[in-house]
Amino acid sequence: MPTPKALRPFAHREYRVLIAALAISIFGSGMWAVAMVYQVIHLGGGPLELSLVAAAGSVGLVAFVLAGGIAADRVPQRRLIIAVEGANLAVIAAVSGLAMTGLLQLWHVAAGSFVLGVGAAFFFPAYSAILPRILPAQDLLAANGMEGSMRPVLQQAAGPAVAGIVVAALSPSHAVTAVAACHLLAFIVLNFLGQHALAAPANGAVDGAGGPAGAGAEDAEGRRRSFFHDLREGVIYTLGTPWLLWTLVWACISVLFLIGPIEVLLPFVVRDQLAGDSRMFGFLLAVMGVGAALGSLLTASFRLPRRYLTVMMVSWGAGSLPLAAVGVMDSFWAIAAALFIFGATGSVGMVIWGTLLQRRVPPHLLGRVSSLDFFVSLALMPVSMALAGPAAEVLPIWLIFLVAGGVCPVMAVVAMAVARMPADELAHPLDQEPALERTTAAGD
Repeated sequence: MPTPKALRPFAHREYRVLIAALAISIFGSGMWAVAMVYQVIHLGGGPLELSLVAAAGSVGLVAFVLAGGIAADRVPQRRLIIAVEGANLAVIAAVSGLAMTGLLQLWHVAAGSFVLGVGAAFFFPAYSAILPRILPAQDLLAANGMEGSMRPVLQQAAGPAVAGIVVAALSPSHAVTAVAACHLLAFIVLNFLGQHALAAPANGAVDGAGGPAGAGAEDAEGRRRSFFHDLREGVIYTLGTPWLLWTLVWACISVLFLIGPIEVLLPFVVRDQLAGDSRMFGFLLAVMGVGAALGSLLTASFRLPRRYLTVMMVSWGAGSLPLAAVGVMDSFWAIAAALFIFGATGSVGMVIWGTLLQRRVPPHLLGRVSSLDFFVSLALMPVSMALAGPAAEVLPIWLIFLVAGGVCPVMAVVAMAVARMPADELAHPLDQEPALERTTAAGD
């Protein structure tokens, strides 16, 4: 009996090790989100202190994500991933020890949050760059879909739920200790990744003949290159690759218009239009998360579409359209359906997008391009949330949702047309051999 496509990556030992460690780590991240909140409260902190601690993690992530992408292209990804998990373990274990002995202060929690943010900035570009080295090209879609379905389940649902139980039954410090145990287990599992990865070229690059790059002169030259030279190289490639550039333009616009309404204004929709409370708001977010998990799993179960750019942009654009009506809906189930569609279609596009980066971006640039993608999305999230409140003071909420849900489909069409995505995807089919794909991608 043939293995279902979504499970095919598990046939590879290195992937099994990596995805097991990732699952444990993101489960711990979900626990930290709750443990951190109640640890701050336990220390006497209020909303201001909690905001500062949470912001410390975001600052660490945004400030170092570009450096993380450059590191992923310079340092063996196996070594980088293990080092990040070791740093996560060290900082959470320190916070746990201080909490258990009664010596913990708010600045310790903020410092821990900052280090975890920095760790994420280095981890995810390296994770994205290592996948094409441990999996054949035809299994990358399934691997990205598995991560996309696993993340909302573990990080947004199971991790916070378990942390809440531990806090209620024991204390916030015990929950922090449980987070440290997760990172310890993930660190141990990661050390089972094959040692051969350390002997590979640091960036997995290929030379002009398609073979492995030499470790001598190439590596020496790589060490001499400056941070800004590496960053400029990634930016130049992005600006010169229309499908990549215009997808990032669309992503910037969608983050700016959608994140603020969903995160800041949706609670007021629940209160004013549905007469609901925080439980209803939480349930709606859970519905969106379920949609994201199912969308990722469904995408992982099929082959990459021949019209991969079209499917990606249509999924994102059409999936945003139901949000245009959220501001006038007075039915819980109608809003839940709109958020479910948004979550599902968004994850379909994200799984395809992650796979395209891994299959069409030259290997020696993959870490930097992934970090640029991460950076442009993260940088505008706080801007969107900061603008949503003032916008609601001068505009009705239904109009804000109407504009947000309407702009994104229009921009998806514009991006497809300007970047000539339908012609591009036919000119670069992804049913070729990996070596040929990389040669083609390098000439984009």
